[in-house]
Amino acid sequence: MRTIIDANVTTLIAAVILFQFGSGPIKGFAVTLSVGIVTSLFTAIMVTRFLILLWYRRVRPAALPV
Repeated sequence: MRTIIDANVTTLIAAVILFQFGSGPIKGFAVTLSVGIVTSLFTAIMVTRFLILLWYRRVRPAALPV
């Protein structure tokens, strides 16, 4: 989880730099990249939590395999 968040934060920093120093289409790309990264991260976390919750409720494991 830490690695995924680190990679996405790094990409968001790059998007902010592109937005700050770019012009025209570069700014548009930076905004699109930022929205895509935030949406992707949010969806990945929420869908994964939902699937694990479904699995946990269905199987009811005595111990979680780690």
